[in-house]
Amino acid sequence: MEYGSTAYDLVKAGHIIAVIAWMAGMLYLPRLFVYHAEAAKGSIQSETFKVMERRLLKAIINPAMGATWIFGLLLVWSSGFYHQPWFHAKFLLVLVLSGVHGWFSKLTREFAEDRNVRPAKFFRMINEIPTVLMILIVILVVVKPF
Repeated sequence: MEYGSTAYDLVKAGHIIAVIAWMAGMLYLPRLFVYHAEAAKGSIQSETFKVMERRLLKAIINPAMGATWIFGLLLVWSSGFYHQPWFHAKFLLVLVLSGVHGWFSKLTREFAEDRNVRPAKFFRMINEIPTVLMILIVILVVVKPF
């Protein structure tokens, strides 16, 4: 697969689609946490949020992250971008975003087990983490500042 070939462009399209799906879930999940933190434990609302969070994580966020990584690694391998300093910064931020994903998975388990002790305000604040990471990653990819 050569940079600029049809195969490369298809992999790049797959990467972009996977990133969009991953980010959609990563932006929505902490918003669900906000509402879940405000719901009484054991209530119908709390139980509904548990189902929504689990399905979002298992059916969208996890597969999208996996596809993002697979397509992204194929792109890096075929393009040679791994030699570029901007890519090193991007890669670090994607690792951080993957860590946030893992943390959100842990928070989902805590809610599922009725062990959340954090207030809704906490989840409103962490809702911004994926947004900031996404902005920085996109700037690095598009601008390639170094």
